[in-house]
Amino acid sequence: MTTILIVEDEDALAAGLKFNFEQEGYEVLLAGDGPTALQLFQAASPPVSLVILDLMLPGMSGYETCTAIRSLDKLVPVLVLSARTLSEDKMHAFDCGTDQYITKPFALPELLNRVKNLLERHRTLLQSHETSGEQPGSAQSVAEFGNVKVNFRTFEVLVGGRRHNLTTLEMQLLRYFIEHPNEVLSRQKILEHVWDETADVTTRSIDNFVLRLRKVIEPDPAQPKHILSVRGTGYRFVPGESADGRAPKEAG
Repeated sequence: MTTILIVEDEDALAAGLKFNFEQEGYEVLLAGDGPTALQLFQAASPPVSLVILDLMLPGMSGYETCTAIRSLDKLVPVLVLSARTLSEDKMHAFDCGTDQYITKPFALPELLNRVKNLLERHRTLLQSHETSGEQPGSAQSVAEFGNVKVNFRTFEVLVGGRRHNLTTLEMQLLRYFIEHPNEVLSRQKILEHVWDETADVTTRSIDNFVLRLRKVIEPDPAQPKHILSVRGTGYRFVPGESADGRAPKEAG
């Protein structure tokens, strides 16, 4: 059974969402505030498969709730459903570990489609984590470049002995770069392949995610040598130093 946790303090909206998702065959848990949501999340058996989260909650905000959920589970999809429409609100939500963001009012078919896609991605991730016969150090689960070691299973990045935890979207973006070394990747192409094609994000959001990745993997984020900007286009991922041993320069 697929269980969805809905965290929404508007009773009528929460009841409507519960009804519609149950009609789709999902089991639904309802919480009107952050502490209740965390209790339900931790007690759920089988585990919660997806969280739908409002941001304007009484007491504990949706941002705080998302951060707390991410400390418990790095992989569970979190979809924010909020009346907040400012780009700053969206980026703060993504910083806290949100996977998708939908603004109110919303179209129910779009919400159902987003949930279906997120659940399918989650199942694929879990299957890759449980794949038998894959060695811990194989290229499928671990990637290395420069002094960076990326563990796709644990969502951890080891840089010069320091360990960093990435969110699902940060890891998906980094993996996309790693899988396309030395290619010039347009922002639009990145948006189509890393985010859901209907995701409420812009090319500016990609730039912000790149800045966050640079802070983790680059010795000097102001002068990156791995994720390089290509002016007017997008980015190019360079796994190592140039042939003469010097860090490559930004393109364009």
